[in-house]
Amino acid sequence: MSEILIIEDEAAIRRVLTKIISEENESYNVTAVADGLLGIEMIKNHDYDLILCDIKMPKMDGVEVLEKAKKIKPEIPIVMISGHGDLDTAVNTMRLGAFDYISKPPDLNRLLNTVRNALDTKTLLVENKRLKKKVSKGYQMIGESPAISHIKEIIEKVAATDARVLITGPNGTGKELVAHWLHEKSDRIKAPMIEVNCAAIPSELIESELFGHVKGSFTGANKDRAGKFEAANGGTIFLDEIGDMSLSAQAKVLRALQESTISRVGSDKDIKVNVRVVAATNKNLKEEIAAGRFREDLYHRLAVILIKVPSLNDRREDVPLLVDFFTKKISETQGTPEKEFSEAAIKLLQEYDWTGNIRELRNVVERLIILGEKEISANDIKLFASK
Repeated sequence: MSEILIIEDEAAIRRVLTKIISEENESYNVTAVADGLLGIEMIKNHDYDLILCDIKMPKMDGVEVLEKAKKIKPEIPIVMISGHGDLDTAVNTMRLGAFDYISKPPDLNRLLNTVRNALDTKTLLVENKRLKKKVSKGYQMIGESPAISHIKEIIEKVAATDARVLITGPNGTGKELVAHWLHEKSDRIKAPMIEVNCAAIPSELIESELFGHVKGSFTGANKDRAGKFEAANGGTIFLDEIGDMSLSAQAKVLRALQESTISRVGSDKDIKVNVRVVAATNKNLKEEIAAGRFREDLYHRLAVILIKVPSLNDRREDVPLLVDFFTKKISETQGTPEKEFSEAAIKLLQEYDWTGNIRELRNVVERLIILGEKEISANDIKLFASK
């Protein structure tokens, strides 16, 4: 059932619109009100799939209704109804977010086509939002422990914003996974997420890697090259192990965050970038700041939202779910039948000291699938999972 609201002060027009739309499709449920104030109250208290709104009305005109409605329910398509003298205003409402406008008296075909198109658009928007909430199978966050549930809640609140996020936690806990969830649930999903492992790039090359360089700026710079920030324009850049970044590179990252501009190595030309920055580290950055190895001003720029990923030893209740997930994934990848883990085997894995965290657990599960029996027993754990 599609819920449609008509806001029109002329009773005759109101009746005509209601009759035409209602008779067009039995799934259209039409509500009509006589002024903008009442219309706004209806929008606040009900969910509509489409609004048709007159421009010239007493109490509150259609332009004001449009602006208020877009703040209350921005996803609802709004079609403006214009008299002959309102056409310029009607065109202007398109700039304010109106879906379309129809003239009085309404042409039957034009009216019904506009209604159908607007409802189709609303359906697509809803579907896109639903898909956006899904994360690709390659990046699933497995676990129901309080710590993981809390992280999922933060991601749901933060993903749609451009707030910078600093992810902390030991190696192998899934900090990269959190970064991917943030990107894939954000409005930047159609643009790339560019990953940079700051620990893997030599300090003398990190600035060129991040910001690019111009030809001749250093030995080996044979041509102009764009950096990771430019590649991530419109999307997300993930600065993994940012605690290992040199102080000179930190200064340039700080400028990029402050001014949304970067400059390539060897160039004084500013390049505007629109990038969301997500950073991660296994280090205690406050200790690094005290030791003079990390800029305090950069820390505060990055740590708008802090997400601490727990070690596997701090979320042992998630081990059975993770073992089941890895078993299915590894068996599918290798094209082998799935093996089952006995209760005793799972219990031993839960008691294991996971110094390598989830990364270590995955390796152990793969080893057990290759070397263990059809049902992985406690004895298999003792034989193949020991350090």
